[in-house]
Amino acid sequence: MSTSTSTDLSLRVTRVTWEAMGVVGLRLSSGSPLPAWAPGAHLDLKLPSGLGRQYSLCGDPADRLHYDIAVRLEGASRGGSAEIHGTALVGRELVVERVRNHFLLADAESYLLIAGGIGVTPLLPMVRALGERGVDYSVVYCGHGGATMAFRAELSAIGGDRVSFVDTAVEPRPDLKELIGGLAPGAAVYCCGPVGLLDSVTEVCAAAGVRCETEHFAAASPSRDETADDAVELELRQAGLTVVADADTTLLQAIRDAGVDVESDCEEGYCGTCETRVLEGTPDHRDVVLSNAERAAGKTFFPCVSRACGGKLVLDL
Repeated sequence: MSTSTSTDLSLRVTRVTWEAMGVVGLRLSSGSPLPAWAPGAHLDLKLPSGLGRQYSLCGDPADRLHYDIAVRLEGASRGGSAEIHGTALVGRELVVERVRNHFLLADAESYLLIAGGIGVTPLLPMVRALGERGVDYSVVYCGHGGATMAFRAELSAIGGDRVSFVDTAVEPRPDLKELIGGLAPGAAVYCCGPVGLLDSVTEVCAAAGVRCETEHFAAASPSRDETADDAVELELRQAGLTVVADADTTLLQAIRDAGVDVESDCEEGYCGTCETRVLEGTPDHRDVVLSNAERAAGKTFFPCVSRACGGKLVLDL
């Protein structure tokens, strides 16, 4: 089950740190306690330019006065990482629009955490939490070049020999089948990183019958021909409207064409901004945000990419 808080917070950037080659850390602070969060959470941050971006919280949940995030400079980004790396932010006030968690650390008998690059950020608080719980866990952290891998020292201090670092610039990638196939019954795998890594981990876990939870920083690879889909009827319960999205129109666009505003950002199914409650009907989920349990519950979906099983949905709009 996901958790969220949607109260806007005006926070000051009180620290910017160099965490690794191409990675900076930001500390957002308040003079009073901030809303609590759990490992796996991310915040929606409004940048000075007006861009909205999502970043995983990588600090200590027990520290209620600060939110810590880390941002890698991406050459093919849509502007958010370049703005953070190229703007003097210390002392600036930024707005956190909401804190959400679709990557909750659920109970399991043991854990394998797999990080790829900047995907280490949501896993770092998980390592802290698992250490405090005293449960069995291991971590595999992959990066291309040791100098690019943020939080190595911190992970080593927390996890010790439970943490393995794999520098793919000088050594082979880990054998996922061997790693996952050797897990004890009742284990869970948590993975965050590039799409290719997430797809591979998901496939291996499915074949091995191991529970797998992932978090994406980008859209998943297309898995179907979107133009072949049927039209979808949408009843917007609050607005008292019924609209039809044809095969070439996203459900989000159809809702907006009817005059109902829905906030969005990526419009590719990975940021979670356009999350909408489903009152009736079965969504055809095509996002990379919801957990398997949330998909099965069918209580929420993302109209920017998802469709409908059965051709109709009733939405809380």
